Amino acid sequence: MLNKLESLLATTSIELSLEQKQQLVAYVDMLNKWNKAYNLTSVRDPKQMLVRHIMDSIVVSPFLQGTRFIDVGTGPGLPGIPLAIVRPDSHFTLLDSLGKRVRFLRQVQHELGLTNIEPVQSRVEEFIPEPPFDGVISRAFASLQDMLSWCHHLPKPLEGRFYALKGVLPEDELAQLPAGIVLEKAISLQVAELDEQRHLVILKSN
Repeated sequence: MLNKLESLLATTSIELSLEQKQQLVAYVDMLNKWNKAYNLTSVRDPKQMLVRHIMDSIVVSPFLQGTRFIDVGTGPGLPGIPLAIVRPDSHFTLLDSLGKRVRFLRQVQHELGLTNIEPVQSRVEEFIPEPPFDGVISRAFASLQDMLSWCHHLPKPLEGRFYALKGVLPEDELAQLPAGIVLEKAISLQVAELDEQRHLVILKSN
């Protein structure tokens, strides 16, 4: 698995220490083990998890600005845990409303010794950020409209950003952004061994 991860990483500009690579592989091992009982992801093959969960998450790392992030609807910790491993100087709040997922996140935190994540069980609209975040991240979450509606209170006013990890670029959603929100960038992402479109949509207040 470590060799597989290294060959995938070689297609990117992301450089990681051996410890970081081992943490990513250990996370996939835990995901695979807990998945049998908890049904955390539809991806069953650990090697596919490296592509579809690890690489798919960390390709956005170079585009994140700031050090305090919240991953809303994190599920089993995607993209928050892989990002926390590759960005040890940043802090990630991992928010999910489902208890079994948050229990898994706490076990990952414990086993991998991740001091820069905080798993939280809450509905996103009820979570009070203190202080507000540099970035609000979502992957496979709702539409941009729903994300903005539910998460509007989470980022810092003005300099905070919304990072939506999408497949195909959601042109129709971008055409209907609410007043006060603008598209800063839409970045086409390449994920090794993934023959599907991936985009990072970055939104901010104007």
